[in-house]
Amino acid sequence: MTIHAYVLFIAALIPLLVGFIWYHPKAFGNAWMKSIGATPESMKSGNMALIVGLCYLFALILAAGLMPIAIHQFAFGSVFDGDKSIESAAYMKNFYETYGMRFRTFKHGALHGSITALIIALPLIGTNALFERKGFKYMAIHVGYWIVVLALMGGVICQFA
Repeated sequence: MTIHAYVLFIAALIPLLVGFIWYHPKAFGNAWMKSIGATPESMKSGNMALIVGLCYLFALILAAGLMPIAIHQFAFGSVFDGDKSIESAAYMKNFYETYGMRFRTFKHGALHGSITALIIALPLIGTNALFERKGFKYMAIHVGYWIVVLALMGGVICQFA
């Protein structure tokens, strides 16, 4: 199984691109700013180069973590980690030749990305929102964003990595 690492760098652009659209004032931006008590003027502060750079770094970490979730063949390969026997090598080679590209589609990766958002992003954002006394709209905007982002990232990673 060949993995194309450059796909992670491409997938890491997805949160930035989707965020630019999602949090734009003509989409959910005004509702989001209202839910956090911000104004367009207050959002102009801060070092945008640093913010975008760190967001891209975090997205790279996220893409690397999503890869073994979206690509089932990683789980199979991990069973044989550290096993250098000829029998294991032959078995793995045969497995990957027979089943190596099974479930390697955009649709399948998008499914796993969406599930990941629901079982990880929703509880994390929901817990923070409850303690921060944020409303349903705040949670819905952020969780919706992560469902879309992780679905797209999972799809790209599964199809092309």
